[in-house]
Amino acid sequence: MPIAEESRPPGPAGNRGPRQVSALQGILRQLCPRCREGKIFRASLLRGFGKMRETCAVCGLKFEREEGYFLGAMYISYGIALVAIAALSLLVWRFSELPFERIVLWGFILFLPLVLPITIFSRVLWIYLDRTIDPEQPAPKGRV
Repeated sequence: MPIAEESRPPGPAGNRGPRQVSALQGILRQLCPRCREGKIFRASLLRGFGKMRETCAVCGLKFEREEGYFLGAMYISYGIALVAIAALSLLVWRFSELPFERIVLWGFILFLPLVLPITIFSRVLWIYLDRTIDPEQPAPKGRV
């Protein structure tokens, strides 16, 4: 439920207008790309894999447009994973004398705790990217 303007604390200029949240802040805080107030996930990652809401609780934006919508998020996740595994492998290589195969193996092992956060981050990033490229058009008046 949105915060009423009267109950919102005054901003730096003393006004009680709506908060301006940047896209980067919205992505990092996992907020709706349209209103940047509603949460995309129901619970914190610390409580297990976050279950996504179907729609924004504030503005009603549907997060999953169609079946298989998050296929694009898999590509984002794959790219981030490759960079993370390469960086972790380089760190292991820098501080050890292990053979190449073991360095890569340790890179994968060190990457495992990052799988869930990267998966969630890539879904949020995909929603923002998709809504930027192809924003949802409101239905014309008189048509449902």
